[in-house]
Amino acid sequence: LILETAERLFMEKGFAMTSTTEIAREAGCNQALVHYYFRTKENLFQSIFENKLRLLVSSFTQVNDPAATFEEKLITKIESHFELIRANPGLPFLIFNELITNPVRLNSLKERLKHIPTSVYQQLESELQAEIAAGRIRPVSTMDLAITILSLNAFLFIASPILKTVLGMPDSEMEKIYEHRKHENVRVVLSSLRPETPVAS
Repeated sequence: LILETAERLFMEKGFAMTSTTEIAREAGCNQALVHYYFRTKENLFQSIFENKLRLLVSSFTQVNDPAATFEEKLITKIESHFELIRANPGLPFLIFNELITNPVRLNSLKERLKHIPTSVYQQLESELQAEIAAGRIRPVSTMDLAITILSLNAFLFIASPILKTVLGMPDSEMEKIYEHRKHENVRVVLSSLRPETPVAS
């Protein structure tokens, strides 16, 4: 219950604006119990933050069928990543904000997560280069592809509070937009990878 409460508050307000007093009050326990289990707010946050970051990275490995084509695998990666953010809409802002404002945390995560992001990146690199060599997609760097997917999927959820407030969109309408953008993001990424057609002279 403490973890669930802390996760919700950190997502809503960030690390700096959330106190252990508030976490204890919302969880219905005393502050001493929070400190007993986690010692510090930093330990509590680190536990949640690291778990969420692992989930975010692992969303790119959600392919059950080894016989799937590169395109099928890529669609699964894009949609799995999108759905993870959809289930945790405050996650992109939380990650960007904390990693930018707290370089110490960034170095700590780099040490604790170590090979996970690298292995995911290398797998995508290998699959991408095989497709390029076969002429099925245009030459593109793994970094460009990753940035395209991450930015397309994350931006909508970062901007959604603005859309809801400025445009007065109800949650039901936003859900329709989310579903549309998930498929549109897949289309945009796949279109960007198509081999370039030579321009007729």
